[in-house]
Amino acid sequence: MQRNLAKHFRVLMVSVTAFLSTSMLCGCNYVVLLGYLIGGPPSIEPDFDAMTRQSMTDRDVTVAVVCYAPTELKWDFDRIDADIGKYVSYRLNQHHIKTVSPDVVRAWLDQNSDWDKPEEIGAELNVTYVVYIDLHKYTLYEPDSQNLYRGQAEAVVSVYQMDELGDGEKVYSKAITSEYPLRAPRSTGEVTYSTFRKQYLARLSEEIGRLFYEYYNGDDIPDAV
Repeated sequence: MQRNLAKHFRVLMVSVTAFLSTSMLCGCNYVVLLGYLIGGPPSIEPDFDAMTRQSMTDRDVTVAVVCYAPTELKWDFDRIDADIGKYVSYRLNQHHIKTVSPDVVRAWLDQNSDWDKPEEIGAELNVTYVVYIDLHKYTLYEPDSQNLYRGQAEAVVSVYQMDELGDGEKVYSKAITSEYPLRAPRSTGEVTYSTFRKQYLARLSEEIGRLFYEYYNGDDIPDAV
């Protein structure tokens, strides 16, 4: 075991030396590079946590995700509100935020079509927070093109905190503008519509999810193209 530890230590020292040498040659800050090597890249605090000093990852916290989309958007993208609600719910779950099943949320919405306040859902489902996504824009194509994919969306994401009496208060709101791929649109000949649709829903849910869980600067690199 001591032999293995010594081997790993030598490998680490060789790597550190290589990084330091490279950084001095290129004028980089070798202290930062050393920190990346040993501890990994620094994480970015969720905006919700920074603004409210609360966290959705706390014990006993439960969250319901609701998306509203205007009728004109659903003409072109049927059930886009349900899709976004589902993808964001699953994304939060992946990052240790306990969410109500999107099927349960959708069933309540379908049975209560006259609802008009996110707090109503929070009270009925007995959750700590309601994440309410008010979708204003959504498209999968580059403007003025049917041959290039580029997902774009605009929305306001709000959070309502529920109390023991079933009353809610808006404690957070953030406007987001989303675009994917980040660097350039993608030809429709490269990927099917169905596949790109799923890829963009995954990307959009990640952008919304990052408001509530930590992430890293390098996380956007795979979505550049």
